[in-house]
Amino acid sequence: MTAPAPPSETLRTALAGLLDGLPPKQAAQAVDRLIANYRGTTPTDAPILRDRADVAAYAAYRMPATFEAVHAALEAFAEATPDWTPTSHTDVGGGTGAATWAVTATWPGDRAVTVLDWSDPALALGREIATANPALRDTHWQRTRIGKDLTLPATDLVTVSYVLNELTPADRTALVDTAAASAQTVVIVEAGTPAGYTRVIEARDRLIAAGFRVAAPCPHSAACPIVPGEDWCHFSARVSRSSLHRQVKGGSLPYEDEKFSYVAATRLPATPASARVIRRPQIRKGQVLLDLCEPDEQLTRRTITKRHGDLYKAARDAAWGDGWPPADE
Repeated sequence: MTAPAPPSETLRTALAGLLDGLPPKQAAQAVDRLIANYRGTTPTDAPILRDRADVAAYAAYRMPATFEAVHAALEAFAEATPDWTPTSHTDVGGGTGAATWAVTATWPGDRAVTVLDWSDPALALGREIATANPALRDTHWQRTRIGKDLTLPATDLVTVSYVLNELTPADRTALVDTAAASAQTVVIVEAGTPAGYTRVIEARDRLIAAGFRVAAPCPHSAACPIVPGEDWCHFSARVSRSSLHRQVKGGSLPYEDEKFSYVAATRLPATPASARVIRRPQIRKGQVLLDLCEPDEQLTRRTITKRHGDLYKAARDAAWGDGWPPADE
């Protein structure tokens, strides 16, 4: 019996057919315009994705990157809570539902899923794409304005990915507070920029104040040791490029790296990583340099050499964003 394709592969296949009939140049122009809008100031009562052409172009371009970033954040959270599986999931501002695919890739199986967004075309296309994923075929797609008047049902998991940037500060605060009041676990993902990191830290502080503990990426729930304005915490996920990616960005590589910041906070018992690799490891002759966020609220650089034996081998295999040391060391 042939094993089912992983959600990432199924998603890529589903997205491949979205642009049929849409001229490549038109799709690339739509993506360029939408990216410019997302990077600007967007009123919360004006959906950016206005019609199917907009949604199809943007989904084909952005869903793989959003999927990989959210999946990386969820995997880090799952490592801290290995005995937990969500039985319900609400994706706030989910658009075409990339985060719902990431949840099914992290925790296979069926669950109650709701996607909330204010763009009808995005929800419609998300529903269409989801028919390719058996775990999402009963998903509830609901048009909702994401802001201070949002209400959420009680749920195990709330995801909020690449949404806070679209909201006013007051609406961002209200959304985080509403999520905290409704869910056992809240996972927030933003662009891996200084501004995105700032939004994540603000959300992190509010979740902790609401009684949550941070499960990932931080090894503690104390204040972030990074000095504001000097640096920012972010990670990277490898994304396979589609032909549309290459058209828009003019690149020839078959992949790109999606930079993202995130926080995964929970009311559940959780065991965060002992430390987190917060920069790409530097591999040199006979040694590996690891930049770590430590549980004592410090940032340190550790040098792992051949004399460390198996730990050195593990360091050579370590990736940006991994917990350290590996669980089996």
